[in-house]
Order: sequence, then structure tokens, then C-alpha cells
Amino acid sequence: MSAIRSPYTAGHAAPPSTPGDGDFDPGPLPQVDAVVVGASAGGVDALLRLTAALPTPWHLPLIAVLHLPQDRESRLADIFSHRLPIPACEARDKAAVEAATLHFAPPGYHLFIEADRHFSLSCEPPVHFSRPSIDLLMSSAADAYGPRLAGLLLTGANEDGAQGLADIAAAGGLTAVQSPGEAMAPQMPQSALALRQPDYVLPLAQLRRLLILLDAQHHAH
Repeated sequence: MSAIRSPYTAGHAAPPSTPGDGDFDPGPLPQVDAVVVGASAGGVDALLRLTAALPTPWHLPLIAVLHLPQDRESRLADIFSHRLPIPACEARDKAAVEAATLHFAPPGYHLFIEADRHFSLSCEPPVHFSRPSIDLLMSSAADAYGPRLAGLLLTGANEDGAQGLADIAAAGGLTAVQSPGEAMAPQMPQSALALRQPDYVLPLAQLRRLLILLDAQHHAH
């Protein structure tokens, strides 16, 4: 992305982590209106670390797909609502994307974001053996938000999310991938790196710092 000028962008890994990563500087950041996150194996722990102790007030909507068994009721909203200063809920068909909320794709449904920034759910066939699909969420979000979107891809054991992240980049959005060496399952971030270099490749502590800075940038404008 032309808006990014950090020496650690364009696919370069960040320097070794420092405690809290308060000194991590990603360089100039674009204005974004939403953040989409995808993860699979190890994703619950990774997302908990990514969103740990978010500052208040928080502003951006966060929309996440985590691969879970389709035949079980998801407890993600309950788990995260007790740990975050913002509401966490399952996305509902035809509902608007809400600011300052963590939305989860419900198990067994693909989650899309429509042009009017409302959700839609689908029972179309799985993508990369997964429903919900990270690719479908990210690609639809790229269509809805264009350059005002950030996409983060975390740990996972398949290729889901690589194409979606590339679609976000093609639309002018910001893209970031968890460092494969840190990920519990490196295949998902590695697949994204093989398809298209993201703006950032970072450990979770620095991805968290990036997320906080994006929210501050959004609020400042």
C-alpha cells in the first residue's frame, strides 16, 4: 500500500518483540472503518491475545471468522464478552455492522458483508473444507469497504484466508499476517505470504499494537 512507509512493511518481518511492544512504530497508517480477522487452529488463544486489554473507549468494528465444528453451539461470544470492554456477539443475517463490537461468524454459515455494510449469512458449500470461510468474509468486506478496511490473518492449518487477504490488498486495504514462526499452526499465514506479500508480518503483540493504532487513527478522523 502506498500509504504505508514503515521499514517493516511490504512483507518484512518486524524486529524482535519487546515487552508490550510499546515502541513498535508501524509508520503512517491509513484510515480504516472496519477490521476483519481470520484464524483456525489455535485461533481462540491468538484472538484472545490480540484483543487483550483493548483501550477504552474503543471505536472500530471487529469481524472474525474462527473455524469451529459445525455441529456444536459456539461459545465465542460468551468467552470474549467477559474479557473485552466491548460487546461480542454472533453476526445476524441482515443486521448492520456495529461500531465498537466484535462480531463472530456463526458456526455452519458463511458470513458476508454487503455493500450497505450489513451482514448476510449463507449455507453455500464449504470453502477449503470450512464453513464459515475466511476467504468469503474477507473478499466481501473488501468489496464493501475498499481501501478503508484492514485484514488480519492469524494461525491456522489450511489455506483459507490467503485469497481473501489478497483481495483486501487488491482493493487498497491494509493487510497483516501473524509471523508463521510464532503461529501454533503456520500453514495459514504461510499460504497468505506465498500468494501475496502483506503490508505487515508481525508477532501477536505487535499486531495488537497495530490494531490499537488503527483504532486511534479512526477516532482521530
